[in-house]
Amino acid sequence: MSVETVLLETQLKELGLTTFVRNHATFAADAAQAQASYAQYLLTLAEQEVKQRAANSRQRRLKEAKFPVVKQLADFDFGALPALNQQKVLQLAQGDYIRQAEPIILIGNPGLGKTHVATALAVEACRQQRRVRFYNTAALVNELLAAQQAQQLDKLFSAAQRHHLLVLDELGFIPLSTLGAQLLFQFCAALYERVALIITTNLKFADWTQIFGDERLTLALLDRLTHKAHIIEFTGDSYRLRQQRKRQAQAQ
Repeated sequence: MSVETVLLETQLKELGLTTFVRNHATFAADAAQAQASYAQYLLTLAEQEVKQRAANSRQRRLKEAKFPVVKQLADFDFGALPALNQQKVLQLAQGDYIRQAEPIILIGNPGLGKTHVATALAVEACRQQRRVRFYNTAALVNELLAAQQAQQLDKLFSAAQRHHLLVLDELGFIPLSTLGAQLLFQFCAALYERVALIITTNLKFADWTQIFGDERLTLALLDRLTHKAHIIEFTGDSYRLRQQRKRQAQAQ
């Protein structure tokens, strides 16, 4: 390696152009063979740098989102739930609801794929360079309780408001304490019309009082969440039930 090459790579690293470092020699040889101009050579290098940075950013967004499992819409069996509005789900994947800070509420019995769709929509948001965070609702409430005890609720709320999209999975899976319900209400109120939400729940709206206990608090929360919300209902047999029937049919 020549002195000039060493100095060049040192300067490129100083500028953070790591893809330039990896590719400049190979691209230079290709450019010379194709008799490309200096501008074409630099353009090819710059395009590769931009593509790599975008890919790195998407991977970082996915990691920061803390998905339990990464899911894709392409892997969801819409045919198993013919009543599900597939066109609406695919339209939401374009991300306009995020720009408008609108909620999505996925409601239906367990095992119908609500978490899969919620995760897949959030993964698409990561690919669109959005800041996303996935929460199990019960775990979020525990974080809120800990933050309240440590007098750091404002810090937690401020961190949440820096995201573009938050997923609250399994709302209503377990009932909340009075304080937990109040803190979750404050959390959602702090995000209202600022951050998009995706909520999955197996409870109809009329049954949300079972989660929050206080009817007035429940109505106030529903008023905020359903305002401008995209509500998608999941009906049909659960995935696990379908798999069981399939195994039974194969065994016969």
